[in-house]
Amino acid sequence: KKYFDLYPIDEIVLPKVKSDDLDDVPSGGRKLAKARRSDFEKIKNAGRWKHAVQAYLASISYADAQIGRVLDALDSSPYAENTIVLLWSDHGWHLGEKNHWHKTTLWEEATRVPFIISAPGMKPARCSKPVSLINIFPTLNELCDLPTIDSHDGVSLVPLLRNTKAAWNHPAIIEYKSGNAAIRSERYRYIRYNDGGEELYDLQTDPNEWHNLASNKEHEALKARLEKWLPKTWAKPASTKKAFDFDPHAFTWRNKQTGAVVSGSHK
Repeated sequence: KKYFDLYPIDEIVLPKVKSDDLDDVPSGGRKLAKARRSDFEKIKNAGRWKHAVQAYLASISYADAQIGRVLDALDSSPYAENTIVLLWSDHGWHLGEKNHWHKTTLWEEATRVPFIISAPGMKPARCSKPVSLINIFPTLNELCDLPTIDSHDGVSLVPLLRNTKAAWNHPAIIEYKSGNAAIRSERYRYIRYNDGGEELYDLQTDPNEWHNLASNKEHEALKARLEKWLPKTWAKPASTKKAFDFDPHAFTWRNKQTGAVVSGSHK
């Protein structure tokens, strides 16, 4: 309750929503925005939009408090000065933007995440360069002075930890479902869907991603620079849990299609 009380209902500010926001979005984007839209419609029809946002904010504050407990314990331990702390989440969340209530889109709200690194010898600073969670492994590798593993993707963020204004030519690359990808540079977001549909946003002048610039001829050169980062090949999707029958007693998974059995272990 105390976390909900931090956000009185009459002080909740709802996201800015443009009624015709999806009019200039290609079918691939509209399809992702429509997925599970019924959840958002149920929330609005019940008159609980502010309450749902309040609950989301309360959950964040609750998580922050638990992180604080961990950090307090670290600060009071002998390891406070030689421990690397890295905080991130796995996705963002639409709270009504783009007429969507969930993750699973390629827009800013669903793909931007909290990302904080605290490492010994590094001064606190905020960096505006676009980075990806795939950079975590090589970053920790370098911070711990471990050998580089050439077969792994990602680029170490240590140069940015040392100098937030260091040269950086590595946009964040995000994909969702085969053939759909977004390229996020420091200023722009370029999206291409598996049917060829495109979106381009200038996040400096259009942070809400309301104006799709992809069809403007004047941006052809910019699109060409961004699209070179798009994946050239796509791996076959991994099987979902629906593809298996799980036996909780034997702790095994049987592939429904092939009959192959995979065993696990537990204590």
